[in-house]
Amino acid sequence: MRSKASIKGHSLHPMLISFPIAFYTGTFVFDALFWWTGNIFYSQIAVVLTISAIVTALLAAVPGVIDYLYTVPPKSSGKKRAAKHGILNVTVLLIFVAALLYRRGNDDASINVVLLLEGAGMVLLLIAGWMGGTLVGRNQIGVDHRFADAGRWKELHLTADNGRVEILGYGELKTDQMMLVHVEDKRIVVARTEHGFAAFDDHCPHRGGSLAGGTLICGTVQCPWHGSQFDVHSGTPKAGPAKTGIPVYPLEMSGGKLYLQL
Repeated sequence: MRSKASIKGHSLHPMLISFPIAFYTGTFVFDALFWWTGNIFYSQIAVVLTISAIVTALLAAVPGVIDYLYTVPPKSSGKKRAAKHGILNVTVLLIFVAALLYRRGNDDASINVVLLLEGAGMVLLLIAGWMGGTLVGRNQIGVDHRFADAGRWKELHLTADNGRVEILGYGELKTDQMMLVHVEDKRIVVARTEHGFAAFDDHCPHRGGSLAGGTLICGTVQCPWHGSQFDVHSGTPKAGPAKTGIPVYPLEMSGGKLYLQL
């Protein structure tokens, strides 16, 4: 799924997280040098790096929260993983804040306590980073991987009138192209195949991947996460690992306009 917090298609969160990671690591390294040598200069550098880590972590969190709310598919394994990723990163931030407050507000602060806190933070940071890499590499969050001629990513927010929705911009879709439509609390994919238009749920029943970000060929959509395939007109599964089909919605052409019935 393409990131909602991006510049010209390039996600902001992966770009910004390199700064707090570097500053967290530098803090731990310089405090370890202070513990080893007793040189107060290393401790002073560690304090500056801690403050830098906190500030940049807060900045990196902003696009991360935006992606969590608006990019990660709801009710999916990716959503659960993203929540754990965020909680771990917040915990790391709080640990380093606690270490900073401890050393700044205590003249007899023990470097052993500081290193213990920072060491725990580094372990959690590694786990959070592993989860973040899985979100990108496996769940393809922030990745626009679609094939050539898939068309420009299109996402609409429409309203229903007595359960009937006019699909705006459907004429821009070419064969084997899709767009994501938000209607009330539903995410529906509108696609064009060689046999006409089709509408189906954006939710893959296997792990909740977004089908709008998948591949559509010959009336079959493939989930980008694990490769499950579905007939877009009937909703029946054509290849696993998904065992169940996807809901489809009736479409009607009237007066040159395309309508979807919820």
